[in-house]
Order: sequence, then structure tokens, then C-alpha cells
Amino acid sequence: MNNYELMVIFTPVLSEEEFKAIQKKYADFVTEHGGTVTHSNPWGLKSLAYPVQKKTTGIYWVLEYGAPSSLNEKLKIQLLRDEQAMRHMITVLDKYAVQYNAKKRSGVKT
Repeated sequence: MNNYELMVIFTPVLSEEEFKAIQKKYADFVTEHGGTVTHSNPWGLKSLAYPVQKKTTGIYWVLEYGAPSSLNEKLKIQLLRDEQAMRHMITVLDKYAVQYNAKKRSGVKT
């Protein structure tokens, strides 16, 4: 199992309940397909560097998880099908990035 970080930008018209539901949907998707969710971090509404689908803001969400590499393609297909997801990016985390994220979450100065 490898460690990954998923960052998704959702459309800014989502309500708070819809945003929580979509976070749960993708976290459950990861666990159903043999992965484990390490950390979920909703960043909230942020302005975009350039307009995407004629929108200048988006709701950011970062999910850190461990999963087999075959899960990423399934997750990518689900994100591309979802109309609320404007952009997404999956990053492979090496052991140093995992340690850094754990330290950052615990509040230790880096």
C-alpha cells in the first residue's frame, strides 16, 4: 500500500451539508476499495488563481490516505464523473512527506 494525498476543488455553490456529504462519499469510497483514510482536511472557500468553469472561487478539500495503486484510477473516474468536482490532483507521498504531515498535524514546529 502506498500513501497518497488527494486535493479536490469543488464548486462554490455547495451548501455546508452537501460539502460534508461529498467528503464522506469519497472517504467511504477509499475505505470500500481497500484503502485507509489517514486525515481529512477541508480548507473551505478559497479564490482561484484563474477562472475554472467561469467560477473564481472553489471549496478546497485535502484527503490523505493509504491504498493500493489500483484505487487511484477508480477514484479518478469517480471524480471526473462528479459535476461538483471542478479539479482534482492525486499526489504520491514518500515516507518523508508522511512524517512531515504527521508532525504538522500534531503541532510540532518544522
